[in-house]
Amino acid sequence: MIPVLLRAVGAAAAGALLAASFPPVGLWWAALPAIALLVVVLSPSRGPAPRARTGALLGLVAGMVFFLLLVPWVGLYVGAYAAWALALVEALYLAAFGAGAVVILRAGLAPGRRPGLRAVGAALGVAGWWSVWEWVRSSWPWGGFPWGRLAFGQADGPLLPLAALGGTPLLGFAVAATGTAIGLTVLLVARRRQPLRAATGLLAVPLVTVGLVAVAAVDTTTGSPGETADVAVIQGNVPRLGLDFNAQRRAVLENHLRVTSELADDIEAGTAARPDLVLWPENASDISPLADRLAGAQITSLSRRLDAPILVGTVLPVGDGPEATNSYLVWDGRSSDSAAGPVVDRHDKKYIQPFGEWLPLRAPLEALFPIARTAGHFVPGDGTGLITAAGIDLGVAICFEIAFDAAAREPIARGAQILTVPTNNATFGRSPMTYQQLAMSRVRAVEHHVPVLIAATSGVSAVIGPDGEVRQETGIFEPATLAAQVELGTAGTMATRLGGIPQMVSCLIGLVGLGWALIRTRQRPATEHEET
Repeated sequence: MIPVLLRAVGAAAAGALLAASFPPVGLWWAALPAIALLVVVLSPSRGPAPRARTGALLGLVAGMVFFLLLVPWVGLYVGAYAAWALALVEALYLAAFGAGAVVILRAGLAPGRRPGLRAVGAALGVAGWWSVWEWVRSSWPWGGFPWGRLAFGQADGPLLPLAALGGTPLLGFAVAATGTAIGLTVLLVARRRQPLRAATGLLAVPLVTVGLVAVAAVDTTTGSPGETADVAVIQGNVPRLGLDFNAQRRAVLENHLRVTSELADDIEAGTAARPDLVLWPENASDISPLADRLAGAQITSLSRRLDAPILVGTVLPVGDGPEATNSYLVWDGRSSDSAAGPVVDRHDKKYIQPFGEWLPLRAPLEALFPIARTAGHFVPGDGTGLITAAGIDLGVAICFEIAFDAAAREPIARGAQILTVPTNNATFGRSPMTYQQLAMSRVRAVEHHVPVLIAATSGVSAVIGPDGEVRQETGIFEPATLAAQVELGTAGTMATRLGGIPQMVSCLIGLVGLGWALIRTRQRPATEHEET
């Protein structure tokens, strides 16, 4: 019998290992022993099996450690309580996972016939149950928080090609299933009464996974290269770190104007190629160029010098109140004399973040916590994320939008040939947040076989190939320009075409696994006991 305290220590270690699979540590393989260790502490030992409430407690412990190590940057400038509050809320989802996983593992490891088949069923059931709660926390409440999904820690791992076959749901399911199989193998081998064939049967899980990786790798290499486009990504930098950097909005805009003007000088001097389009980051011009004549004229002048549209991240007011949209404008100075003006296309951020860009329950929270008044008043857009610039179809996922499956998938499914990620990470300082976002973008590149361009206000900006490799990357908090030639016309994979089906299937496996376990548990002899 394993004491609950010892199980809790193991759960905490599992959470720490899981966090290590993400940047800044970035050990992709750490996710496998993390899941395996969590399975071991949730499983029955020699003696009574843990109850569901014990599983919930262990899941909560693992979740708290995981999220506190993953997202401490949330409280960087507002206070550590913000990171603790977020970690607690997110850990509740892992508590729900732990409560159900205990039941599935108890049924899978119970004495009886066909132990190998039941162990495989338990591995798939636990992986599916993990998928259920990843999906729930990525969707609810207030739009969810997908940060920390298993798939986003696999940007450097050998399972990454699975993203092209079934998206992040399949990649995460495969990681969870493999980790669970490892944990169950350890448990079965340690039990002398259990035949080795039960553990051997679990080899089916990694073998099938390897087969799927091979299929996915072939699927992503069958497309023929299309045309190319020359792009320039501008990182203008900010005058200072912290939440108040936007107090110098004019300085931020001037930084991006200056770096872009330097690019125009190099083009005119013949030392740089003329780009087809220029990407600015989110919040590059929080002085609305539609309302501020000087800002609009400056961007128009640069666009004409470059003979290319500039994609401008800005904030646009909605009506006369405090509400605004976080917008990305295709600003083409060559069309400024037309009736439509210089803005030829636009994307308004659709997936806005609660407690940052908008505040749920604003009145009571502002009364209780004065710092809550710093939360934005953004309203979501209703577009598809698809825009057109210089005749090129582009997908746009602004900052946190890259964490949401649909935000990346929808524009690619509608014909986008490049995925752009304009972002502003200045509010998170030199924390790992920007590198975690970079890892997400690499996974999205493979998921949809599309080049991804990250334009960050203060870094890290990057050019990512359809294979997920970073072709170019800037430093952090320094002005820079990335010039690159990217391939067009080969975007879209099986994952793009399947849409949300892999997510539904993985969740269904988890629900079926839990249902099977509950039925088996009710059929067990009354002489079997549980831990309190």
